[in-house]
Amino acid sequence: MARQPELFSTSDIRFFKADVADPAACRGSVDQMVKEFGRLDVLVHAAGGAVPGGLGQVTDDSWMNAFAVHVHSVFHLARSAVPHMTKQGGGAIVLLASVAGLRGCLGALAYGVAKGALPQFARGLARELADHNIRVNCVSPGIIRTPFQDSLTPEQAENNIQNRIPLHREGMPEDVAHLIMSLIENDFVTGENFVIDGGMAMRIV
Repeated sequence: MARQPELFSTSDIRFFKADVADPAACRGSVDQMVKEFGRLDVLVHAAGGAVPGGLGQVTDDSWMNAFAVHVHSVFHLARSAVPHMTKQGGGAIVLLASVAGLRGCLGALAYGVAKGALPQFARGLARELADHNIRVNCVSPGIIRTPFQDSLTPEQAENNIQNRIPLHREGMPEDVAHLIMSLIENDFVTGENFVIDGGMAMRIV
């Protein structure tokens, strides 16, 4: 039996702890949020996690869970959220992909393939929901200084800055947050994927 989302409250902010790999938890989170606030204007899907390993190393469970967390959860969250947005005349959905989904990335096959599905997911949803004034876009970050990068050795972090990122610095969470906010506020952008990686994905050498 699926666990009900746990509610954490502070002023006008609500936190629901739920496993997005569980379809019932996705539906329950949306229902609980609408119950608390009375409406739903924005859905940002930022759930994710590393899935190391190539073709011969990724287990069946890891492969399936990668898609449950990164891709299937978008389906279940959006299907629950869209009726509320439609009823109120519009809304915005933003998906968080990765530059790992745009280029071949050694040692992270499941992660790259799952993240690579999200820009197409955004395009498909954007086309389907445009008549309802619901905009759907995707953001593909590169190397952003979050706990996701804590597994890097100092040498790997330095190599990223000196050799892989043309702007020679890691991105910060605020950089990604500002881009997401701009996509929420701009009501004439839909069906696009925005790369934010300091130029890493565009370089040849």
